[in-house]
Amino acid sequence: MQSNQMQALSGKELEYIADSISNEDLLIKQLAATAGNTQNSTVHGICVQQIQSHTHHMDMLVQLLHQHQQYAPTQPQQ
Repeated sequence: MQSNQMQALSGKELEYIADSISNEDLLIKQLAATAGNTQNSTVHGICVQQIQSHTHHMDMLVQLLHQHQQYAPTQPQQ
């Protein structure tokens, strides 16, 4: 019997998602800096596309956390 109910994420899974969000944010900032400093329109265009892609990734990760928020423990785990 298979259940479609979500289960709480483990601490390790939550850490992985938080690290991934942080990495996506860093990539977005680096791409924005590169786009702002380049004179090459091709490089600028690629940076803008990648910013959109990494923003989408980050939004998906944040949405995942919000979906699992109701399953998070309310007390610290011993």
